[in-house]
Amino acid sequence: MKEAKLWTRNFRLVILASAIGTVGAIVGGFALAFLVFDETGSTLASALIVAIQLLPHLLLPVLIAPFMDRLPRKSFLVAGDIANAVLLAGMGLWLLFFNFSYVGYLAVSLLLACIGAVDELAFTSIYPELIPEGAEQKGYAVSSMLYPVLKVIMAPLAAVLLDTLGVAWILIAQSGLSFAAAITESFIHLDETERQHRTPYSLQAWAGDIREAVQYLKEERGLRSIYEYMAVTNGVASGFSPILVAFFRTFPGFTAAMYSAFSVVEFAGRTIGSALQYRIKIPDKKKYGLVFFVYQVYESMDMCLLWLPYPLMLVNRGICGFLGSNSAILRSAAVQRYIPEKLRSRINAFDDVLITAGASVFSLMMGFLGEILDYRWCVTIGGAIAMLASWLLIWGRRKDVRRVYETGDDEMTQ
Repeated sequence: MKEAKLWTRNFRLVILASAIGTVGAIVGGFALAFLVFDETGSTLASALIVAIQLLPHLLLPVLIAPFMDRLPRKSFLVAGDIANAVLLAGMGLWLLFFNFSYVGYLAVSLLLACIGAVDELAFTSIYPELIPEGAEQKGYAVSSMLYPVLKVIMAPLAAVLLDTLGVAWILIAQSGLSFAAAITESFIHLDETERQHRTPYSLQAWAGDIREAVQYLKEERGLRSIYEYMAVTNGVASGFSPILVAFFRTFPGFTAAMYSAFSVVEFAGRTIGSALQYRIKIPDKKKYGLVFFVYQVYESMDMCLLWLPYPLMLVNRGICGFLGSNSAILRSAAVQRYIPEKLRSRINAFDDVLITAGASVFSLMMGFLGEILDYRWCVTIGGAIAMLASWLLIWGRRKDVRRVYETGDDEMTQ
């Protein structure tokens, strides 16, 4: 069978738009993080911004998803980037002429997070339609590689731009990049005429759409198991962040600079893993076994992380980055291919809510453990919880999970 061509016109456009938007988000996010701390001098004020930005992901995707499954998804994608551009430009202009307002920034952060939640859902739902059939693994390898590569390039540049241009001009530049991404996305050609919903959309119809998605998930135990496991492991990983910061700040012989090197080696591992997935085609029948093996190694690596000498910690993070990108690419390609196209936005919305809830719960749990236990034991316990979840949800329901990973394109039905 001839291998599907990946780099079609639509795929090139969506990757270009993603790259443009990601560059702006990396530089803008870096600048804003420093802006809040410089203006308030409070870590609590910064943490409150992060909490505010999580809120829309708990509710908004489920509210919007039924509309997104009935209407052209491209319009959500383009409109989201335009709205983002307008808000960012407004923030930049405000900072040029007026003083910083923390309350105002909280409100704008909430609006930006709402736009981001909708935009992320639209991208997740439309991206599979822009990958040629048979090239899913390569397509997700490219998108997985995009962020770590741009992060390594743009993070040092962001620090230089912050000192030379200042936050206001960075936000205005980010606004221009968001607008450029919207223009690029507008050139994508995707036939969504059958999605034009011409009859009035009532609250009853919305509730019916939600029930349809819930019923589908009830019947798909394998898909549910994958989502539940990802909520646990991603939640535990979110909880590790403050624990690791505290460990490197307080444990003798460790420094914040040593902690920052974690991100470099992990990004390098992710980039290599994504490049490998782009070059090597994994047969459908091998995917479940490979992914379950990765989960065991990944959680084991987390459990022993803080007990290792520092050089081995770096090796540990590099391996986790490499393995994590491989499993993420295989999971994304398999899951998005498996979900019926007409339900994709709603199912992805439930996944988004579940993962956000997991991040909230486990972050609080890890924070509590950090108050009463040695930080090393906190990370070990977190890894053990995620390991247990993988055995209960991925291995314990292996027949159902295997079906999601190993169902070929020719077997899929809408």
